[in-house]
Parts: sequence; structure tokens; C-alpha cells
Amino acid sequence: HVQLVESGGGSVQAGGSLKLSCAASRYTYSGFCMGWFRQAPGKEREAVAHLWTRTGTTYYADSVKGRFTISQDNANNALYLQMNDLKAEDTATYYCAARRGARWQCSTMNSYDIWGQGTQVTVS
Repeated sequence: HVQLVESGGGSVQAGGSLKLSCAASRYTYSGFCMGWFRQAPGKEREAVAHLWTRTGTTYYADSVKGRFTISQDNANNALYLQMNDLKAEDTATYYCAARRGARWQCSTMNSYDIWGQGTQVTVS
């Protein structure tokens, strides 16, 4: 069973950058959907970005497109989210999540069955 642990959150000023990391307990490079999701206080959890590990195909929410980059490191069983030009509205708890599946299944947030504990990102 895969376990996920996020790190890299923190506080940053608007316009700054952070890089989130998600360490997986075992390999996820074959046929997994790996994604970053976030939840701000009083709001529903939303998808930020995801990728399908077999091909590296990525998806980004419109609100982060051009500013965030999701990437995988198969050698280290890791997933990253590079966040640039951060805005106050990016403030949220960010979660790494995974599910085994086909590429078309990656877009369904509720289908992800492995979640990390979350890491807080605060932009002021």
C-alpha cells in the first residue's frame, strides 16, 4: 500500500515561490494518477494539477496554469509542485494524492484513494 508524505509548505510573500514535495513509500511510476489538490478555509477541496505517471501527461487548473509545474522523479518515488508567482488566493492546505488507474481517470478527484496529510501554504 502506497503512503504519501508532503513537505515544502510555508509562508511566502506574494510573487514568491515554493516547491512542494511528495514522497511515496514505493514506486508509482507505472499507471498511477498523481495529483496535487488544495483546500482553503471555508472552501471545497479543488484540483491543482495532476499527471499520469506512465507518460507524464499533465493537467493544470486554469487558476495555476503558467505559474505551477507538476513533475515526477521516478528514481526517488517523488512528486513535486513548483509554485511561482504565488498569490494570496493560493493560500491553502495542499495535499498530494494518488490512485492506480488509466489516464482518463486522473481527472476525478473523488476517485483518488491515497492521500497525504497535507502541507500549509500561506501567501501574504
